[in-house]
Amino acid sequence: MTAEQMADRSKEPGRAEPSATPSAAPAGPATEPPVPPARPLDAIDRDILRILQTDGRASIRSVAERVHVSRANAYARINRLVEDGVIRGFGARVDHERAGQGASAYITLKIVQNSWRTVREQLQALPGATHIALVSGDFDVLLLVHTPDNRALRELVLTRIQSIPEVLSTRTLLVFEETDLGPRPDRPAELA
Repeated sequence: MTAEQMADRSKEPGRAEPSATPSAAPAGPATEPPVPPARPLDAIDRDILRILQTDGRASIRSVAERVHVSRANAYARINRLVEDGVIRGFGARVDHERAGQGASAYITLKIVQNSWRTVREQLQALPGATHIALVSGDFDVLLLVHTPDNRALRELVLTRIQSIPEVLSTRTLLVFEETDLGPRPDRPAELA
């Protein structure tokens, strides 16, 4: 169905307007498809990204009106941003403490050289793992986890992470308070 047809169908009585989340890839670990070469983003693309980062549930109509393009153009641009891998998915920002994940920690890991892909796969499977980064410096990997409590965190580190053969050492940094610095309407996004 084309974007124009979707726009026309949204005008039918009793039919809800389509969301700005067109056929996004499912979240979670999967084999990584080949990424097309990056195309330059124009001002409208950056505005669309800022809107969707602030409100991933914004409708096509709302996005189109706010960036002053047709709904078909907005839909096509969002689809292109998804297909190009600029938009990796749509999700919700979660207050982990209110969601029953009262303990958070950054865990640094030193790993065996050239074992990043193997370690990454095992870390992605951990309950509560929300961010994994290969970094430079005194350690190799930075992992952010959220667990129900310190006992679960201890179990995760001592039993699950330290049992990965390629993990040489870990250091756990407890998070006392966190603030999400995601895009907000009152702060301009700095997208290139």
